[in-house]
Amino acid sequence: MELIVLIIYGFALSFILIYSIVQFNLVLNYLRFHKKQKSEVNTEPKLLTDNELPFVTIQLPVYNELYVVERLIDSVVKIDYPHHKLEIQVADDSTDSTLELVAKKVKEYQDKGFDIKHITRKNRIGFKAGALAECLKTAKGEFIAIFDADFLPRQEFIKACLPYFKNDNIGMVQVPWGHINKNYSFLTKLQAFALDAHFTIEQTGRFAGGHFINFNGTAGIWRKKCIIDAGGWQYDTLTEDLDLSYRAQLKGWKFVFNDSIDAPAELPVAMSAIKNQQFRWMKGGAENFVKSAGKVILSHNLPFKTKIHGFMHLMSSSIFVFVFITSLLSIPTLYIKNYFPKYTMIFTISSLFLISLIFLIIFYKVSFHDKSKKPIVKWWHFLIRFVTFLSVSMGLSFHNTIAVIEGYLGKKSSFIRTPKFNILSNSDSWKANKYLSKNLNTITIIEGILVIYFLYGIASAFYLNDFGLLPFHVLLFFGFGTVFFSSVFHLKTTSVPVNENSKK
Repeated sequence: MELIVLIIYGFALSFILIYSIVQFNLVLNYLRFHKKQKSEVNTEPKLLTDNELPFVTIQLPVYNELYVVERLIDSVVKIDYPHHKLEIQVADDSTDSTLELVAKKVKEYQDKGFDIKHITRKNRIGFKAGALAECLKTAKGEFIAIFDADFLPRQEFIKACLPYFKNDNIGMVQVPWGHINKNYSFLTKLQAFALDAHFTIEQTGRFAGGHFINFNGTAGIWRKKCIIDAGGWQYDTLTEDLDLSYRAQLKGWKFVFNDSIDAPAELPVAMSAIKNQQFRWMKGGAENFVKSAGKVILSHNLPFKTKIHGFMHLMSSSIFVFVFITSLLSIPTLYIKNYFPKYTMIFTISSLFLISLIFLIIFYKVSFHDKSKKPIVKWWHFLIRFVTFLSVSMGLSFHNTIAVIEGYLGKKSSFIRTPKFNILSNSDSWKANKYLSKNLNTITIIEGILVIYFLYGIASAFYLNDFGLLPFHVLLFFGFGTVFFSSVFHLKTTSVPVNENSKK
C-alpha cells in the first residue's frame, strides 16, 4: 500500500513539475518579446483613418445584472467611435427588474440617436453562448466587440484594437483586464495577482511564441467572419470562449493579444462568488480538453511546441487535481518516510521537485507590479502576496478538483453566473445583494474537515521530529482555513442559480 501511495504522489509531483516548466517557458517568451519591442520602433500597427473605420457591433450579454447594467451601457456609449458605424446589442436574458432597467436605458440612448437594441429571448437555451449566437444573426458589424456586465471599457478601446485586423488572417484581438476594485480586500488583491500573471505572462507568452491564445469571454473584438467560419458559438461546454478560440485557431485563424490598453472590470468580493467563477472556469477548461486536445495533438499544421503548449493550456485546470492529490497524500507520505527507511532514496530524489516552486516564483515575480522604489521592499511585498496566493490557491484545490472531474466525466450542470456587486470604492458594501443567500454546501463542509486534517499534518511534524513538509502543511492549513471560514462568513453572499436550466 505504501508503494502505491508513493507512486501516485510521485506522479502528481511530476505533473506539477511539467506544468511549471511550461509556465517558465512562457516567461522566457514574454521576456524575449518585450526585449524585442524595446529594440524596435513603431511595433504597433498605425491607427485607422476615419474613412477606413469599419462597422462595429458591440454585444453586451447580461442576465439579472440589476446593480451594474446601467453603468455598463453608460460606459459603452462613451466609446470613441462614429455613431453611424456603431451598433450596440444588449442581449438581455434577465428574469427580474433588470429587464425594465435595460429597456429604459436603451430607450434613453435611442432617443439620443444611438443604434442600440434591446434583444430578449423566450428561453435561455445555451445561456451566454446562446445569447451571443442569437445576436450574431442580426449583427450588422463586420467586427464584434463583447463586454460582460462587470466591465467599464475605455473610450479608445475599439480604435486601439481594430488596426490589427488590417491583416486578413487575424480573427480576434484580446486585451488584458484592469481591476476597478483591486485594493478592496485581501481576496480582490489575490485575484488581481493571479489575473495579472495570466494576462502578462500566459497570454503574452503564448502570443509571442506563436501558440494558441484564448478569448477571455469579454474585452475582445472578433472578426464576424471568423466566428462563423469556426462554427459559431456553441454551448456544450461552460467556457464557450475557450471553445470557440480553439476551433477558430485550428481552422487557421490568428489571434492577437494587445497589451497597449486594458479593460477595467470588477473583481468578485465574496468567496461564494469566487467559487462560482472558479467552478465554471475549471470545469469548462476540462470540458474543452476533452473536446479539443485530441484535435490539437493530431493537427498536421501545428508545430510540435505549439501542440505541447496547446495541450497544457487545455489541461491547465487539472493542476488543481494534482495539487490536491499531493496535498492529501503528503501526510501519509510523511509517515511512510519515517517508518519505511528503504524508501529514503525516493524521498531524496523527490526533493528535486522543489524546482517547480522556483519556476512558479519566477513566473509570478515577473508579472508582479509594485510602485515601491526599493528592490528589497518590492521583493517583500511580492513574497507576501505570492505566499498568500499560493496558500489560498491550495485551499481552493478540493473545490476546483470536483469541477475538473465533473468536466472530464461529462457531467452537465447549470451555468451559474458570478454575481456583480457594483463595487467602485473601498467604502462600497455588497452584503445587501439580492442575488445572494445562505447556502452551506457539502464542499464547504469537507473543506472544514480538511482544515483539521492539515492541522494534524502540522502536529505530525513535531511528533515525528521531521519538519521537511511543515511549511507545506502550514500553507495548506492557512489556505483551507481561509477558504472555509470565508465561505462560512460569507454565507449571506452565496449566489442562487435563479431559474437556471441545467440542460445544455
